[in-house]
Amino acid sequence: MDPCPFVRILVGNLALKFPTVTSKPSFLSRIHPSSSSCYCKIKLKSFPDEIATVPLVQDETTPANGNLSHSLAACFNLNKAQIDKILEKSKSSKSNNGVISLRVDVYTGSNGMSCVTTDKLLGRVSVPLDMRGAESRPSVIHNGWAGIGENKKGSQAQLYLTVKSEPDPRFVFQFDGEPECSPQVFQVQGSVKQAVFTCKFGFRNSNNDRNLVSRTSMTENSTPRSWLSAFGSEKDQSSKERKGWSITIHDLSGSPVAMASMVTPFVPSPGSDRVSRSNPGAWLILRPGNCTWKPWGRLEAWREPGNSDLLGYRFDLLHDTISSNSSSTTVANANISSTKGGKFTIDMASSVSTTPVHSPQSSCDFGSGSWSGPGSRPGSGSGSDFAFCCTGPPILQSRGFVMSATVEGGGKCSKPEVEVGVQHVTCTEDAAAFVALAAAMDLSVDACTLFSHKLRKELRRQQSQQSVV
Repeated sequence: MDPCPFVRILVGNLALKFPTVTSKPSFLSRIHPSSSSCYCKIKLKSFPDEIATVPLVQDETTPANGNLSHSLAACFNLNKAQIDKILEKSKSSKSNNGVISLRVDVYTGSNGMSCVTTDKLLGRVSVPLDMRGAESRPSVIHNGWAGIGENKKGSQAQLYLTVKSEPDPRFVFQFDGEPECSPQVFQVQGSVKQAVFTCKFGFRNSNNDRNLVSRTSMTENSTPRSWLSAFGSEKDQSSKERKGWSITIHDLSGSPVAMASMVTPFVPSPGSDRVSRSNPGAWLILRPGNCTWKPWGRLEAWREPGNSDLLGYRFDLLHDTISSNSSSTTVANANISSTKGGKFTIDMASSVSTTPVHSPQSSCDFGSGSWSGPGSRPGSGSGSDFAFCCTGPPILQSRGFVMSATVEGGGKCSKPEVEVGVQHVTCTEDAAAFVALAAAMDLSVDACTLFSHKLRKELRRQQSQQSVV
């Protein structure tokens, strides 16, 4: 099957200027031109508001692009249903009043982070979203200055912003059940589903190996495990730990094509029933190569301190060979609610030096964009018949969306849905690696469950079987 259409709405290049008048707004007299005490809330219906700082332009003689932030301020990802809704509303409306618009509210104050509500609304800009053709070609919806309000002298303050739309097709995969129940995984396009993978969840005891000898006989009981110690120290084998979980992704022929293996047990910190950030549990995400399993990424997870229900996570992309000094790059580092759930996301558009920050205020070059255009990626990448290769996804070369996976909160039925940018899927193993990562993230919610609480019955049953072995 073909990928699903998605469109990204990108907002950036923010700057704010005031007219040269005898009496400037009082707050400007206290602001150094190189600083900014202005920020904006960027709003799009059905999406959470994004907050970004807005640099000030000293006077009207400053070139339009002379003091722009040159950064991405907000990014909204629209699926097919959301795109169609905007198009339908645009067709049925005779004026812009009925068209869905992007709204930017500009404030003075402390970036919306202060508990003191003294921030002042300076004005707002509404940009109607013209989504015609957005699924097939990039377009600039707005680029330039716009008035945001009037001061007492009748002159307008102005906001410079750029709003772009870019096609961002993605493969969508959906688990048919909870990862610990060894479900099938379907590729989804609209209402059509096609089975592409099967999952096998299991436990290892201390005598089991975690390596792969050959692609034709991939088992979990093979060669020495010494190289794993480079990625996760073996903790004290107490009775109060969650360890040895693994999930293997198989293609429809039954060949293993990716694996998530828990290499550092999840254990509570001393005197607590929480997995701490200072001693997180960890998974390796592995891909087949040269007749063995090769580590591709490392996922760590923990519970944030105090009474917080937040689950913290960090995903590192691994480089080079298996060794104690092997380098890695962090491509995701954030948290989600362990009770309400959320989304695990790797998005290089909101990154600084390839390290995503889950705030839109980063300094990525907005002008470069993230769209590579139809047919620009290698391989055929159609449905389950991906072109075969054994090279890893080029995440670090990406300037845009990489993947996302839904994560349900504890105690809820979890059937992760995984979205992967088409430029990162050149073969079956690429897609399978992201599916394995999504499964590991989902299972980390259970692994980080407070040790005073019970695990899901499927995990308790497996754990008891492991204890017998």
